[in-house]
Amino acid sequence: MSDQVSTELPSRSFRLGMMWRTVRRIMREPLGAIGLTLVTVVVLSAVFASALTSYAPSKISPAERFAPPSLLHLLGTDHLGRDLLTRVLYGGRVALLIALGATAVSLVVGVVLGLIAGYGPRWLDNVLLLIFDAVKSFPTVMLALTLVTLFGPSLYAVVLVVMLVNVPGYARIIRTQTLVLKSAEHVMAARSMGASAGRILRVHILPNIIGPILILISMDIPVVVAIEAGMSFLGLGVRPPTPSWGAILNDGFANIRDSYWIVIAGGLPIVLTTLGFTFFGETLRDLFDPRLKGRS
Repeated sequence: MSDQVSTELPSRSFRLGMMWRTVRRIMREPLGAIGLTLVTVVVLSAVFASALTSYAPSKISPAERFAPPSLLHLLGTDHLGRDLLTRVLYGGRVALLIALGATAVSLVVGVVLGLIAGYGPRWLDNVLLLIFDAVKSFPTVMLALTLVTLFGPSLYAVVLVVMLVNVPGYARIIRTQTLVLKSAEHVMAARSMGASAGRILRVHILPNIIGPILILISMDIPVVVAIEAGMSFLGLGVRPPTPSWGAILNDGFANIRDSYWIVIAGGLPIVLTTLGFTFFGETLRDLFDPRLKGRS
């Protein structure tokens, strides 16, 4: 038992040390510091939304319709008298839940298909590439309209749109990296020693390609947030009264003559989240692949 503990503690402390060193390297970069700060603020405000406000996100107060920002309502109220700060905080929870969940599922599907395409027979690679290109050729709006027509406006429709948009990109990157790595010396040596295809993919290829994908995910999260907000703005996303940044923005445009602050409350978190994850992802890319530094 003591031997097991002694071997686990160094590995755990090593991982924590690596994480802390990575955070310090990110904070040394101006854009990285800004990005990490914004990401931290967005995530913590979404997680602790219930502790940061005393209002319910769907509570209606007709007597306080279109109330401007004040000490009682820091971001004002909307056309139903709902506290906008509360709806923004809970809307962030919905946006991050969709972004992280849908991106994670897209990554798993994309990794599996990319590994199959890159390591499998040539004919299967061609078939999968044809499917990837066909799905990728559809505009996002057309996909959204098609899925909403089939399943109705809902959270699941948003997740399906995100998956169809992201899976081909992840699969193509995984396929390209797999094609390169399957000719590497260590992979050929493992194959000559009788290692199965599953073991080669799991042990020798996947660990070497997951890093770039994780960096790509950090840069794709703001895209997913924008997709969710855009669909909710058009009435194709999450259904009322569930708070959403896109729905808040839509309410703001509908009542912009009476209350300009609703547009600001709905648009500002989208901008800050997009900037935060973009700066964070670009800094990770520059740190872990210096060859790409300075390229757009």
